[in-house]
Amino acid sequence: MKQYVFRDSEFMSAREKLLMLKAWVRFLKNGLRSEDFSDRLYKHLVNHCGFIAHFNRAGYYATYFEDGEDTTRFHSQVEKRGECRSVECGGGWGNGEYEDLRRAMIEEASGYIPALMEHASAKVEESDLAEARRLAAKHGFQIQQG
Repeated sequence: MKQYVFRDSEFMSAREKLLMLKAWVRFLKNGLRSEDFSDRLYKHLVNHCGFIAHFNRAGYYATYFEDGEDTTRFHSQVEKRGECRSVECGGGWGNGEYEDLRRAMIEEASGYIPALMEHASAKVEESDLAEARRLAAKHGFQIQQG
């Protein structure tokens, strides 16, 4: 992880920003495992990054990290080659007091996003094929691998 200089803000000290960034990197590095989706990370995303709470941390995780299409949509928010817009609110996220952390999160994510997007796309394909097989069987058809 690169070295970053963070500023204290009203609701998050520079040290807390560093700890949040470390939680973010751990989550990405370990492939978005639910056990790495810390309370610190969840609270930052819903309080400072343009997301709604989804009732609780488990609900938020299920919304964005269990389905490949939703994971891809989430990653578009932190993909530095894109617009980095909030997928829920449409505007920018983390501006103002959290701009330093936002930039660090996007920078650190850039090393992980391509592989995570590829994995999410594979999950989508797997899910789509399973649904196609289910529908084909329901209607008396059989799908042959090509």
